[in-house]
Amino acid sequence: MKKLIILLAFISFIFLLTSNSSLEIPTESIRFRIIASSNSFKDQQLKQKIKNDLVNNIIPNILTDVSIQESKNLINNSINKIEDILNKYDISYKINFGQNFFPQKNYQGITYPAGNYESLVITLGEGLGDNWWCVLYPPLCLIENNFDSSNIEYRSYIKDIILKNNHH
Repeated sequence: MKKLIILLAFISFIFLLTSNSSLEIPTESIRFRIIASSNSFKDQQLKQKIKNDLVNNIIPNILTDVSIQESKNLINNSINKIEDILNKYDISYKINFGQNFFPQKNYQGITYPAGNYESLVITLGEGLGDNWWCVLYPPLCLIENNFDSSNIEYRSYIKDIILKNNHH
């Protein structure tokens, strides 16, 4: 029995060393991108304000656990509300929901290839600045910003086996 526990401990250790905590975007997905007019401090700050406004007022209505087609419908039905928010800011913009080009992205150790992806893209002004992006479907947006890890219970399979064997 001790050999089994040692073997399981070793396998768990190897798994922890090789596991990747990165998040891969599924093939069937809808991306979201806001492109700043330029990389000037003012334009990047405006992009951030608009992102926060959309994240607080529109995106939660889109991020639901539904099918991709229902997500597309939710996004299409939210375009007018998105325009209402964008119209509060003193900048020209374009909204495109459909196939949009995304440059290669590196995020949390994963390289996402350049290509055309189903996406909602908001281009502010000249659209020459750095962008903010996330994934609307499946609902992966806001994981870093609003993820509450306080309710996560971490368990060790090895510890559970040891405790189970000690009770017998």
